[in-house]
Amino acid sequence: MKNSIFKNSICLFYALLFCLIYNSTKAVAQQPAGIRNIVLVHGAFVDGSGWKPVYDILVKKGYHVSVTQQPLTSFDGDVAAVKRVLSMQDGPCILVGHSYGGAIITVAGNDDHVAGLVYIAAHAPDNGESEGGNGKLYPSAYKSLQKPADGFDYIAPESFYADFAADLPKAVAEFTANAQMPTADAVFHAIIQNPAWRVKPSWYMVAKADRIINPDLERMYAKRAKSTVVEIDGASHSVYQSHPKEVARLIIDAATHSPVK
Repeated sequence: MKNSIFKNSICLFYALLFCLIYNSTKAVAQQPAGIRNIVLVHGAFVDGSGWKPVYDILVKKGYHVSVTQQPLTSFDGDVAAVKRVLSMQDGPCILVGHSYGGAIITVAGNDDHVAGLVYIAAHAPDNGESEGGNGKLYPSAYKSLQKPADGFDYIAPESFYADFAADLPKAVAEFTANAQMPTADAVFHAIIQNPAWRVKPSWYMVAKADRIINPDLERMYAKRAKSTVVEIDGASHSVYQSHPKEVARLIIDAATHSPVK
């Protein structure tokens, strides 16, 4: 009887030891290499919820991910909202922007917390430029932008699927169309100063079927910034939602290879 109790105790001890070692190894494996903090910035007409597929992938891989919710009422206000989130980071971070969010991170990216920039089908203006001005040099395919008298723009909901999100399930695109955040027209004409991509490394994803930003403008931005570039075949402007694995992979590449001071 005593011998049986002793054997059971030994088995229990080794079982507990195995669990301890396994869980410790698993915890270490979930710690990402390089920079741990990621900040995701949405673009015009949408909010931060569209980042959830990318957020879920990154969190499962051990990253600390923050999603901004800027008001889209003024460019300076949007930059301030992003910098508020940057101030909450406990170390260096990768700052990611989609669409108009690219103009925001181009300025907010000068923050000391930011080690690298990731542009997802996004604007990346230079000194003295605006995204509206650059859009005239490389015209977009869509014609559905509505400009009411109150100065807040939106995309005609009936055209949202075709122009903004053609590679998303239609029901998802229709919900997003009817959950739009009207955006102050003035933000598209904000003049950029001291673009962060001139002094910090950048990564860029080109959406090859983008109707909101001309893919050739995206390529120009990426080439000028000397970004690490990936191009996604058939991707709409909503590439950050429709191709979350590829987007997450690009962000992880930035987090792994951005230098930390």
